Amino acid sequence: MNTLDKNFIKELKLAILQSRYYAARLVNTELIKLYFDTGRKISIKTKEQSWGSKVLEQISTELQSELPGLKGFSAGNLKKMRIFANFWDSLIEGELPIGSALPNQLEKNKTEISSTLSDQFMSYFFSVSFTHHYIIASKSKSVDEAIFYIQKVANEFCPYRTLQHHIKSNLFKQQGSLQNNFQKTLQKPESNKAIQVFKDEYLLDYINIENPDEEDEKLIENEIVRNIKKFILTLGNDFAFIGNQYRFIVEGREFFIDLLFFNRKLQSLVAFDLKKGKFKPEYLGKMNFYLSALDDLVKQQHEKPSIGIILCKEKNNKIVEYSFRDFNKAMGVATYKTSKEIPEQFKDALPDADTLKKLME
Repeated sequence: MNTLDKNFIKELKLAILQSRYYAARLVNTELIKLYFDTGRKISIKTKEQSWGSKVLEQISTELQSELPGLKGFSAGNLKKMRIFANFWDSLIEGELPIGSALPNQLEKNKTEISSTLSDQFMSYFFSVSFTHHYIIASKSKSVDEAIFYIQKVANEFCPYRTLQHHIKSNLFKQQGSLQNNFQKTLQKPESNKAIQVFKDEYLLDYINIENPDEEDEKLIENEIVRNIKKFILTLGNDFAFIGNQYRFIVEGREFFIDLLFFNRKLQSLVAFDLKKGKFKPEYLGKMNFYLSALDDLVKQQHEKPSIGIILCKEKNNKIVEYSFRDFNKAMGVATYKTSKEIPEQFKDALPDADTLKKLME
């Protein structure tokens, strides 16, 4: 028996996988078209007939009767289809602001939305699952925001929970808004890439701190490390965690970086320095020293210059702006917040942690 050529097997394998992927995309495309058209028809009929809230249950029941075993057309899913169709129909009708990402003139189409948008965008549009589409349509406040998330999901294959996290942390507005000195300290295109990678504010809603006023850097660091997967999700794609309290020695003295990462897209080490309070100008001097040491002692020859992020509770933009002026290392200043923090107006209305413990006992 002749020995099979491994390259031939690989060629067949690639052809099979490509065929399956293409078939899956075709199926998803047809489903998205069907769900959009179904949602639009229900929406139009509801307005024409003044249907009440129970009509979706009746439609679902009738469809099940006509097509026994039919899946995906429950009353809840029909409602999602209507929301999905209404969002994009509003775009087509001009009720939503049209962003620069949609340069083509939009025209109404009777059954599909594919003719209204650019071919490049539509390839993204039909590659995204309906679950993702519903989340985006129900949460987006503008066309630009919806397009941003659709392209992100399509390019990065984001699971729907990752998409929900991005929307909750307002990635659309936060991305590219970090105060930084990248344009002055990094060469292009690295400077532009770095600006897009980091955010101005990070939502650390998984950090469990009973009293945010008494938190310290070590506690925040420990909570981040304990939830490192969630923190990396907060940061975004391409971050690899190297370690916390990363140790290096200069002239016999030990120094420690709170959190050290490597970003594959930037090909750079990224150091995070955690601060519990307001930003202070002296924080940049310390970070500048860390970055110089990382570039000399840790950075590989093929890697780009290290980047530092000061992550603090509060900052004054003008103070940050002045503080950057005379530093030659790439740095940014961001803030963090936790969703579990009690707003000021409600603090006095609720018992403190000690009182709650006594009540529990």
